[in-house]
Amino acid sequence: MSKGYNRLRAIASINRRQFIKYGGLALGANILAACSPNSKTTSSSAKGDLEPVTLDISWYAEPDYGGFYQALATGIYEYYGLDVTINAGGPNVNSSLLLLGGAVDFSLTGSSSAIKAVQEGLPKITVAAIYQKDPQVLIAHPDMGNDSLEQLKGKPIMVSPHANLSYWPFLEAKYGFTSDQKRPHSYDLRPFIVDRKAIQQGYLTSQPFAIEKQGGFKPVVMLLADYGYNPYANAIETKIETVEKKPDLVRRFVEASIKGWYSYLAEPEAGNILIKNINMKMSDDLIAYTIAKLKEKEVLMSGDAKTMGIGAMTDAKWEAFFSEMLEYGIFKEDTNYKKAYTLEFVNKGVDYYQS
Repeated sequence: MSKGYNRLRAIASINRRQFIKYGGLALGANILAACSPNSKTTSSSAKGDLEPVTLDISWYAEPDYGGFYQALATGIYEYYGLDVTINAGGPNVNSSLLLLGGAVDFSLTGSSSAIKAVQEGLPKITVAAIYQKDPQVLIAHPDMGNDSLEQLKGKPIMVSPHANLSYWPFLEAKYGFTSDQKRPHSYDLRPFIVDRKAIQQGYLTSQPFAIEKQGGFKPVVMLLADYGYNPYANAIETKIETVEKKPDLVRRFVEASIKGWYSYLAEPEAGNILIKNINMKMSDDLIAYTIAKLKEKEVLMSGDAKTMGIGAMTDAKWEAFFSEMLEYGIFKEDTNYKKAYTLEFVNKGVDYYQS
């Protein structure tokens, strides 16, 4: 692990006490009251006995992870007896390695990665799915005949190596994409902006906004979820050992995180202040754009989450995703995909999480 990465994590890692001490945010009692769970929930925080927990989000501090920062900033985690530290990183962070190595207690994953972990015998498990839709998009220039996935077949596309482990096999199987279409993606938008024929991967909540600001045009944005790519995303995972030995810790972290997300979608100010304190490049207009897109496309609140609450997962959706990807040859037939997740900590209903 490089010294540069260690410095990055040292800067990006933050817990609530550090935030209050160094961030200069005085949270009013009205915010805490509005964001705290009801009094029926038991917590060790009443004794001042907070249990340390670390979450690795594998990316920079952004509103895409706003609910976690909201739960930290408003004291929801503390209410649940947790002293949470959030580690932010970048494109080269291996959250799975950090999790399995014991450096963090929780990290974020998606359906495809979770099932492939089962195939590889990795002892981790998904405990909540914050995003019901994957915000992965492909982006193209307008008026170039690249307005749908069908039209992108055979054309060069800039993608990251992670595409091979998630959505690219789906595109090959369903839309006839081929490996020779792939081009390196450097996370620099300039090559895309200057080349009208360029196509690249992106995230619904960030690259389209940046392209419009920097390039002065509105790009064509193709959300893969609209084309049948239907995994869970930003799903919370932990080690199987943690679920078996510390189920109450998992329950408290999941519930607090979900309530943080409800709080963030309703009144995101506290979480946004924390995000901007960590990520100095984060602007108010990008934050507003991100939250608007998450709501517009129902990234968190579609499907089962509408009745079961944010974080919802079902056997039916896991089975449907596995079966479709199996048909495309992405998973092995003998994979016991049900080992990739547990429903023990979710699906308690919208009223429960909003109370």
